[in-house]
Amino acid sequence: MIADTIIRGIKTLYTSVETPPVKGHNMAKVQAIEAAFIAIKDGKIMDLGNHDDGLYQGKNTRVFHANGLIALPGFVDGHTHLVHGGSREKEFALKLKGVPYLEILKNGGGILNTVKATREASFEELYDQARESLDEMLLFGVTTIEAKSGYGLDLETEIKQLEVIKALASTHSVRIVPTYMGAHAIPEEYRQKKSAYIDKIKADLSVISKKKLALYVDVFCEEGVFSLEETEEMLDWAIQLGFIPRLHADEIKPMGGAGLGVKLKAASVDHLVAIGQSDLKMVAESDTVANLLPATSFFLNHDYAPARELIKAGAAVAIASDYNPGSTPSENFQLTMQLAGNKLQMTPSEILTAATINPAYHLGLAKEIGSLEVGKAADIVLMKANNLDYLIYHYGINHTRHVFKNGIAVVINRQIKGKGSVDPWASLT
Repeated sequence: MIADTIIRGIKTLYTSVETPPVKGHNMAKVQAIEAAFIAIKDGKIMDLGNHDDGLYQGKNTRVFHANGLIALPGFVDGHTHLVHGGSREKEFALKLKGVPYLEILKNGGGILNTVKATREASFEELYDQARESLDEMLLFGVTTIEAKSGYGLDLETEIKQLEVIKALASTHSVRIVPTYMGAHAIPEEYRQKKSAYIDKIKADLSVISKKKLALYVDVFCEEGVFSLEETEEMLDWAIQLGFIPRLHADEIKPMGGAGLGVKLKAASVDHLVAIGQSDLKMVAESDTVANLLPATSFFLNHDYAPARELIKAGAAVAIASDYNPGSTPSENFQLTMQLAGNKLQMTPSEILTAATINPAYHLGLAKEIGSLEVGKAADIVLMKANNLDYLIYHYGINHTRHVFKNGIAVVINRQIKGKGSVDPWASLT
């Protein structure tokens, strides 16, 4: 079979080849292929390795010269709040003074600040702002993300956010998996009647389901937001409607949200900074992925999730950016990976697993993406780094040079194709 594209001259190709979810010590098992090539046909990997690739070369095959770059699977950012209005730099000084987030929230700041801006923003304004962020994520090597609503807290705005996500998913190179998160906070108009808001969320879920705007439902299970019982009530209803549950769990207080997530067979439980030992064990013994967000802890000057304990116990760990305007205003996914090394004490190989195949698994896409294997989508990042360790060691910069999505070069020389990039293709005759 003749390839559409061959990527040659790869210094080293790194990928997990373990069966997902990749747990515990298996997270450190990464295959490294020296002097590698990747042959691509119809957007999928038809072969890879360091053997002779001439078999796949025809007169119409295009050859892309990696020129000694390393190759990794496209990164999968499995927790973002991509679509929102405005920004929250005015709260930054309060954070520096040590004002707790829940206190900022009680005073109308935090999520509620963004809710106001998102309700007031037009579809076009939200689309343009989110598209710019998505462009930045792509430039850092992210080829798939999960994107949540949750800054409307009313049906009209939540639908508006989800429709922006749907529109971006049909126009942008990055693949987007939608999550409904009406239970992100309690809106001001329901401050004194939370039970009525929970009933409203359940009613709204039926509308979201009929419109087919989301695959997942997430709830912020935290002290001062939604209790375990309230979270379970909403997610039970979501499950009945066919949604898959997720939880913001045990971020600030050890509420038992992670254990509830396991009970409900949630795809992921996220944050886990304050996870208790019994819940940690439950997560480790399940296929629910522990989705850790070190950039949030970094920005808020909080403690970090116990990644080493989770891995030692046998959990499947993923990492994600938590990109949002309040606690992680950064699209730099490579910084998230580097913080996983410095702050979560994860090894480079574990980090690669946590940034690729494990998030692909909890997004339900592990058969399609998350590793460089024959038959999977040719989602590939070519990076200027000596090796995988160097990518984590040399922090704060963008190592990406080229990005392929479904076999198409969408970033060339660190520029999105069509925006002034230089094409390094070479035609063969």
